[in-house]
Amino acid sequence: MNQQPNNPLHGLTLETIVTRLVEYYHWQGLAERIPINCFAKDPSIKSSLKFLRKTQWARDKVEALYISTFASSNPWLK
Repeated sequence: MNQQPNNPLHGLTLETIVTRLVEYYHWQGLAERIPINCFAKDPSIKSSLKFLRKTQWARDKVEALYISTFASSNPWLK
């Protein structure tokens, strides 16, 4: 198994990342921070995952938001 101690997303699935962000911000708050239709119009985890898996720039924004949001709960990210 390849260890990635400097990768804060190591071991997290995209589904886990999106689900945790939705729990924290709710769909409306997420759409305000990352204005993409899969968060703003009839949002669901399934449709968001489908879009994010095909659209790298949007996935990068979601991952960056996850890191900035939850960095304080991960002491090694400080």
